[in-house]
Amino acid sequence: QVQLVESGGGLVQAGGSLRLSCAASGRSFGSYHMAWFRQAPGKEREFVADIVVGGGIIGYKDSVKGRFSISRDNAKNTVYLQMNSLKPEDTAVYYCAASTSDTPAVITSPNLYDYWGQGTQVTVSS
Repeated sequence: QVQLVESGGGLVQAGGSLRLSCAASGRSFGSYHMAWFRQAPGKEREFVADIVVGGGIIGYKDSVKGRFSISRDNAKNTVYLQMNSLKPEDTAVYYCAASTSDTPAVITSPNLYDYWGQGTQVTVSS
């Protein structure tokens, strides 16, 4: 089992940047497929980015490509989401998720993730 704690959210103006962190506790962080999702008020939770166990395959939601970057540091049991050129439509609660799947492919469905953090609020003002 793994426990996930997100940090780094906040209020930022459009065009600004934030870096989210997700610290994992528990065993074998390096064996988990990691991802970031987000959920805006009144909307369903949506995939933002993921990174496979070995870090060699990364996926992004189309609307964040070129602006967001996911990375992981297995030595620190942490996954990051660097968010640049933020837009008001990026406003949401951002969640970190972990999957026990070892598939070398992007996983976009939230139903395939086994563990979730509590979320961190990101608000982008216009």
